[in-house]
Amino acid sequence: MNKMMVAVFNSETVAFEGLSALKALHKDGDITLYATAVLVKDTSGSVSMKQSAEGGPIGAALGLLAGSMVGLLAGPVGLVVGASVGGLAGLVSDLNKGGIDIQFVDDVSKALGPGKVAVLADVEESWTEPVNARIRKLDGVVFRRLRSEVVEDQLARESVEFKAEVKQLKDELAQAHAENKAAIQAQIDEAKKKAQVMQEQAKTRIDQARREADAKIAAMQEQLEHASDRQKAKIEKRIAEVKADLEARHAKLQEAGRLAGEALAI
Repeated sequence: MNKMMVAVFNSETVAFEGLSALKALHKDGDITLYATAVLVKDTSGSVSMKQSAEGGPIGAALGLLAGSMVGLLAGPVGLVVGASVGGLAGLVSDLNKGGIDIQFVDDVSKALGPGKVAVLADVEESWTEPVNARIRKLDGVVFRRLRSEVVEDQLARESVEFKAEVKQLKDELAQAHAENKAAIQAQIDEAKKKAQVMQEQAKTRIDQARREADAKIAAMQEQLEHASDRQKAKIEKRIAEVKADLEARHAKLQEAGRLAGEALAI
């Protein structure tokens, strides 16, 4: 299963030992490690990126997510969001694009005290004990969140709403008095603009999801070349899960694009 994992350590030295342990588990085939980044909270409570994610579609996605977390991890997220929801809307949106939620970041924030270091990892993991055992030895604590389809679900839901809105406004326009028609038509035009944006977002997200899935499958196929017989079946199962996840996301996004197109055609 694809997860966002954050391991919090008491020092930078130990954190990089933890990162090496994750890479060793990847080499052994126990997990598939797609991308990593390292965040540090100094004694004043300021959070900075110590090591950014490498390039490629997966690294770019994790880099965006890590950057958003830098902006949110200075204190308990619930308090920060309560103080300034508007100023953090973009950061929360980036979290959603990465498939995690505010609660996850809040949990990490509470563990990431001054002087501590967090290793972020986008991983495919069949079971948790291999990672847990390695991190426990380093006195670290692990947080996980299954990657959710927040953006896909939102696009699908909003596309349904836009289609219904345009249809309702069209019905109102047909029955409206002449003096009200211009105002209703303006509402229709605005709703259609939003539907157009929705259609374009769905297409962009489909392309992004495919690029990320291709990169993940390539990483696991490389693992297969060096895997023992014991690990090959596990890696092949992970590949099948990534393909199934892509199909599910693709179906939702195609439906969102189709409904947005129907709203434009009304």
